[in-house]
Amino acid sequence: MPRFAHDFPFDPSYGRALDELLRIAAPAAPADFDRFWRDRYEAARRVEPESRIGALVEERDGVRIFDVSYASTRGRRGGWLVLPADVASVRHGFVIGHGYGGRAQVGQDIPLPLPASAAILPCVTGMPSKGLLPGVPSVADGHVLHGIDSRDGYVIGDCVADLWCAASALTELVPALAGRGFGYLGESFGGGLGALGLPWDERFAAAQLRVPTFGNHPLRLTLPCVGSGEAVRRHHREHPGIVDVLAYYDAATAATRMDIPVLVAPALFDPVVPPPGQFAVYNALSGPRELRVLQAGHFPYDGEDVEAQALRAATTEFFTKHLA
Repeated sequence: MPRFAHDFPFDPSYGRALDELLRIAAPAAPADFDRFWRDRYEAARRVEPESRIGALVEERDGVRIFDVSYASTRGRRGGWLVLPADVASVRHGFVIGHGYGGRAQVGQDIPLPLPASAAILPCVTGMPSKGLLPGVPSVADGHVLHGIDSRDGYVIGDCVADLWCAASALTELVPALAGRGFGYLGESFGGGLGALGLPWDERFAAAQLRVPTFGNHPLRLTLPCVGSGEAVRRHHREHPGIVDVLAYYDAATAATRMDIPVLVAPALFDPVVPPPGQFAVYNALSGPRELRVLQAGHFPYDGEDVEAQALRAATTEFFTKHLA
């Protein structure tokens, strides 16, 4: 396992080597787990996207980037739409999730993994800059607790629905993508949301999840961190009953239902998203899967750029194989 100099009051590798991490299983699902998520998915699919393209924000790397908004289950959401300069050439579609800081711009998600691709990059419920919602905290530590005492009211469910509705919006905006399997990319928070949402949505054909969160909540509750999971741990000490709600929002449990090809890039050392939870998501996948182990996540280290470039190349190869 990697050993980095740090000043955290805990070990961000959690004392587990790779062979141990690859043995972490997913928690058992509640009896009505599948029905719960299928009902939420069906409700999201009934929402008419009413997509609106806004101003051209940027043009680079052979694509044009526009402001976009669309309807979701809790009102309209904003984000960005990426289109190739020759929109008639579109052959692939991507939905791209963001981390637990929200998204202020498209950033490093462009260029896309495949040429001739369109993508939608939504800002999910409560997250900056285009998902802000009155009453919903926009900072991770508050956001992750919003509605956590209710299975049906937990904000994470609304965030998953935003991804489903983003896929509907992308199909409406780029009709040539109808019937084509989408790709999904999600890092950290976006990785966890992808694991929760993709098993129920037949429109997705392949996914890449990098350092995904929300994996194996019972284990996560025992692991200190500096991410949103620590807020959940603190809340759990005073409200132990939230374990019943978290059981429905476990990314590793959901991954057992995912049969599309998935590339997972978990980290061996991560102070924000504990690696045991990340690997639990990979281990649980029931379909074709690929593993690209990173030395660290949410932590700067020598060689980080090289690993990121290698992951980008592997991601292109992966989607070329499974989408093209």
